[in-house]
Formats: sequence, structure tokens, C-alpha cells
Amino acid sequence: MQRFIFRNKNKITLISGILIALAFISKWTTGKINIFNWAMILASIIGALPIAIQAYQALRVKVVSIDVLVTIAVIGAFLIQNFEESAIVTFLFLFGAYLEQRTLNQTRSAIKELLELAPQTALKLMDDGEYEEVDIDDVDEGDILLVKTGAKVPVDGRVIAGEGYINEASITGESVPVEKEKGSNVYAGTILDNGTLQIVADRVGEDTTFGKIIELVEEAQDSKSEAERFIDRFAKYYTPAVLVLGLIVWLITKDVELAITILVLGCPGALVIGVPVSNVAGIGNGAKNGVLLKGSEVINDLSRVDTFVFDKTGTLTEGNPRVAETKYYGDNIEEVLAYLASVERESDHPLAKAVLEEIGEVNYLEVEDTEVVKGGGIIASVNGHRIAVGNVALMEREKVQLSEGVRADIEKFEKNGNSLVLTAVNGQLKVLMGVRDRVRPGVKEDLQRLKRLGVKNLVMLSGDNQGTVDVVSKELGLTEAYGNMLPEDKQAYIKKLMDEGQIVAFVGDGVNDSPSLALANIGIAMGSGTDVAIETSDVVLMNSDFNRLTHALALAKAISRNMKQNIIIAVGVVFILLAGVLFSDWVSMSVGMLVHEGSILAVILNGMRLLRYRLKY
Repeated sequence: MQRFIFRNKNKITLISGILIALAFISKWTTGKINIFNWAMILASIIGALPIAIQAYQALRVKVVSIDVLVTIAVIGAFLIQNFEESAIVTFLFLFGAYLEQRTLNQTRSAIKELLELAPQTALKLMDDGEYEEVDIDDVDEGDILLVKTGAKVPVDGRVIAGEGYINEASITGESVPVEKEKGSNVYAGTILDNGTLQIVADRVGEDTTFGKIIELVEEAQDSKSEAERFIDRFAKYYTPAVLVLGLIVWLITKDVELAITILVLGCPGALVIGVPVSNVAGIGNGAKNGVLLKGSEVINDLSRVDTFVFDKTGTLTEGNPRVAETKYYGDNIEEVLAYLASVERESDHPLAKAVLEEIGEVNYLEVEDTEVVKGGGIIASVNGHRIAVGNVALMEREKVQLSEGVRADIEKFEKNGNSLVLTAVNGQLKVLMGVRDRVRPGVKEDLQRLKRLGVKNLVMLSGDNQGTVDVVSKELGLTEAYGNMLPEDKQAYIKKLMDEGQIVAFVGDGVNDSPSLALANIGIAMGSGTDVAIETSDVVLMNSDFNRLTHALALAKAISRNMKQNIIIAVGVVFILLAGVLFSDWVSMSVGMLVHEGSILAVILNGMRLLRYRLKY
């Protein structure tokens, strides 16, 4: 019976509303009070059924809920034969619940849209060499899949053949198509705008980046902040207090209707729902814009951040160093460059990649007796010559003579913000290269926006040399900047700031800076959805777009403001209604319920504004 009633709750609301309408039409057209009363009685009984059942279930677990207050109010109205009030109160309560559920569902639209984007099938290469459409659950790691134009990428994988452009908005929030070719990574839930790709599955199902995003957003929307937990505790004691207040008023005044009206006015619905709806809508906005906010507590801390600490490479800079300055010493430079390229081809260091890109195509020579010097560079034998490639410390170890002119060049290169790559052949310095990373486009403007949003300190920590760090810091207008920092040094510096009482957010790439991401009040990963970034940080900027950082901070502040507004609306309405009861006669039981439901809708609609929130530049 209970399941039947709850399953048809919306129909019950509609029938109750129709009976009330018929009652008033009958009264106004025929003047027959009996028909009016019986219609109202029937509407009251039908409307009270789901409310009374919910009240009974709450009392069974020793909770005095809003449903209990409304049920008592309806019974009281029946006892004093005020059937009009009881019918209208039950209808407004049910209709309000219907509107609440409908609007709340819209605040979870981000999850719905994500779930709709989840691929259901895939074209899998079978044993007979043909592609067959299979359910996504039948795809395993290592399977070869075909993705055609307009289709969703079914798994996280790697392109092994073909070219095309993919819309990665579901992962990054950025709808500009990204070119994919052999060796490129692709993500489940993204859409191939044009081209045809053959991919190998690396991660499937819930293990994909897309699956983790859905899981994280669901967990975040279901999480509770300290404010929500406080309001839950408050409501637990507040609701019984309203019941006691109503009883005291009845004992003193002997006015049952006044006591019942106080019960209706005291319902804390708007207060209970105001904070969570702000969080849910705000987290949904972030998900649609490539910003994962991992829970309500994260929003609260992020909104109060006053110090941002940044890793340099890959965060403030592009993470793609290039040779910016070069100086040659002596003769046979083309031959030396061939030696240098041959040695650097043995290394996977980012500086080696930059050097190879600068030198271009050469005839590579055989490299023998390679020795990697930790923190120094590489020593190897090429064509009978001893080649040393690395920093100044390596040159000094190899006893390479560095004249005053060379040291002046080195000092100049470092002052210009370069990382140094020196090359010596048989103990003679031949090449000095300055490699530097470029600042991300638009970062300077984004940092200024962070300041306008109330951030006091902008700090950069880097493992690079101090000269490079100072150049980047000066260009970006940072508060402080420190070079030659190991991961443990960064962690110690962040701890010092926190001990001083600063609210610190650390922004890094989510790989080598995971200790700092975990330690800071807020860890923000520029990670393109990498596993480490998602697991370690509190906030993930899915496409490593620095601009998303300002959106994340502004959104967190907007959510906090919205929560405060909803609390003020909820408490303010209660005060106004109580004042109306005590000092005027315009507040009746049905008017109180109407205003009560109106306040709930007001806080929901106010929270839903966050779904469309955009930072105004």
C-alpha cells in the first residue's frame, strides 16, 4: 500500500488540487457549503496519506521531520473543522515537494549529460579480421577498436592508425577539436568529428578517465560540507523545538489554530535544502567546464585561499623547452653538432629533445661507453672522441677549461632565464646552448584576475636555476619565486606558509609534485586527466588550461556567496512569518505553508543560477 501511494504521489497531488478547485467552484456557483466541505475533507485525507506515512517512518527512527509537523497541523485543523486550511496545506506541501524534486533534478543535469555521453557499444576487431559492434562491457584492455566519424571513443586508448579531429569537451570542457594521429592518446566519451581512427584499448569501463570523472562528480555532489552538517544537526533539534513551541502557545493561549500555524511556519525546509542545492549546482557547473571540484569541503577551502603556490614547468610555462640562444667555440662545429645529436639521442631528458629539435637532421654516429652522471649530464665516446654534454658542474668534473669570456656568456645566458647545455669534445668546450621554456599564453592576465579575486600572494617554486626562475617571475609579476627546489623543499615551504596561518593552494602537474598537492589546503592539478592528478589533488583542471583556474576560484567564491544568500532567505522568511503571526492577522496556516514552499523554491532557483555561472572578465 505504501509503495502504491509513493509511486502515485504526483497523481495524488493532482487529484487533491482538482478537489480543492471543484470545492471553490461549487461554493462560488451554487453556494452549497456541504459540497465545499466534503470536497475539502476528501482532498485533505488523500493529500495527507503520503505525508502521514513519511511522518510515521521518521518517528520510527526517532526523527521529528517536517512531515511530522505538517501531519500534526493537518490533524489539528481537522479537529477544529477548518477543512479548507487542512486541504490547502496538504496540497501546497505535496506540490512544493514535486517542484523541489523537479528543480533539484535539473541541478544534477551535469551528471545526466555525462551519463548520456558514456559510450554503450564499440567496433571491435574480431579473430576473423572483421570489425563487429559489441557491448562496451565486452571490450577488454589490449583490444583493437575502430572509431568512425561522428562516433564516440569507447575507451581510453592510443591511436595505432589513422588521423582525425576529436571533440574532447566531455573531458576538458573545451570544444575546439584536437588533432589525433598515430601515437596520440584518446579518451572515452569524446567524439570523433572527422576522420577514422584505429585504437588499442588501454583502460576500459570505470577505469577510463571519463568513468572516473563521473564517479568523482557523483561523490562530490553527494558529499557534505561542514555548513551542511551543522544545519543537519541544527534541524534535528530545531524541529522538535518548534513542536514544543506550538504546544506552549496552545497551553498559554488555548488557540489551536495559532499553535498549528506556528507548526507550519516553523518548518525548516528552505534552511535544510539551501546549502546542498548550491553545492550540487556549483559542482555541476565545474564538471561542464573542465573543472573537477572534489566535494563540498573543497569548495569551502578554495573560496578562502589567499596564497597560490605554482610549480613552474608545465604549469606557468608550456613544459616544452626550446633552444633560445647558442654560442659556438672553435672550428668543425658541424662535426661537433653531429656528435652532440648522437649523444642526446640516447637521452629522454626534455633538454635533450630541445637540442635535437634545434640541430635538425644530421648523420647520426655510433655512441659507445655511455655514462649518465646524475644531476650533471652524459659522457660518451663517439667516433673515438670523448664527448661530455651537460651543465657547468659536469664541465668542471671533466676539467674543461672555462675562460672568463665563456663564464661571461654563461652568466648572460642564465640571466636571460636559460637552462644551460654545454658540450665538450676531448676536454675542449665547443658549444653553449641556452634552453628555456615559454610562459603559457594568457597566464599573466589570469594571474592578475586571481589578484582581483582576492588572492594576496602568488609564489613560484621550481627545480630550475634561480636565474630562470627570476626571469619568469619578473615577466609574470609574482610575489615570490624560488629556484633549485627539490620536491621535499617545496613541501617544506608550503608547510611553513600553512604554519603562518595562510590558506594555501598548490598548483602542479600532479606527477612529481604529488607530496605538495597532498599537503596544501587545496591541491590543484594541471593534469589532462592523468591518474595521479585525479587521485592526489582536490581540484583537477582537465585540459591543463590555466584559464580554468580563475574559473574554479571564482566559482568556489560564487558557491559560498550563494549558500550564505540561501541561509539568509530561509531564516529571513521564518522571522517575517513569525512577526506576521505575532503582530498582524494576515498570516494564516495556508498562507504560512504557501510562503514556506515559496522560500524553498526561492533557494533552489537561487542555487540553480550557478549552473549558468561564468566569470565576468
